[in-house]
Amino acid sequence: MKVLVLLQLMGSERVEMGKRPQQDTGNAGHTRITSSNSHMLDSVNTHTLGWLNAPPNACCFCWCCCCSCSCLTARPFKDERIPEGICEKQTEAEAEVEELRGPTLEDVRLWAQAFEQLIKSPHGRSSFRQFLKTEFSEENLLFWLACEELKKETNRTVVEQTVKQIYEDYVSILSPREVSLDSRVREVINKNMLEPTSHTFDDAQQQIYTLMQRDSYPRFINSSVYADLIKSLEEPQTPNES
Repeated sequence: MKVLVLLQLMGSERVEMGKRPQQDTGNAGHTRITSSNSHMLDSVNTHTLGWLNAPPNACCFCWCCCCSCSCLTARPFKDERIPEGICEKQTEAEAEVEELRGPTLEDVRLWAQAFEQLIKSPHGRSSFRQFLKTEFSEENLLFWLACEELKKETNRTVVEQTVKQIYEDYVSILSPREVSLDSRVREVINKNMLEPTSHTFDDAQQQIYTLMQRDSYPRFINSSVYADLIKSLEEPQTPNES
């Protein structure tokens, strides 16, 4: 009986609710800003301003541009830096052109101005190597060239193998082509060999470069090998017509 009375009371409340007049819809678009909804309006304005001020690389969902946004991490940043090695490629291309056409008289004369001019020229290195053979010091140039090639290598496995080979060929006291290095440089090499890199032999390479520059290079410039090369490239003088 009590249950039936309770159901009747609930039904009458629903009827009363249905009879209540609806609020004026004309004022629906002009909601009063009270203390209860002012905080909500502030949060909406903050969200809107943040979205408008977001940087161009922000996604459409993340207005705060935080580092945790998955959209930003999914799109890699475009690296506009100039690729490394482009200057080396240009230098190699120029060297190939010089090697194909052969040295000119101007090229050969430049060798006498500075050791750098000689060693950066493919024909200069070739002529200098032939001269070093006569002095039994060809290994100095070969070691320097091997170090130059090592610096261009980026593959770690290849670097480690090349470092080991260079050490066995030119640094080991057991090698017939051992280069002359002082105790300080050898100590540096031994430390670098624990973690081989493309710059393991930098100090040794500089020491051998200085040795060739101060010792072998002047003798090459004053040698008959260099003089004969100059003479062969000079244009023959034509007799004056009478």
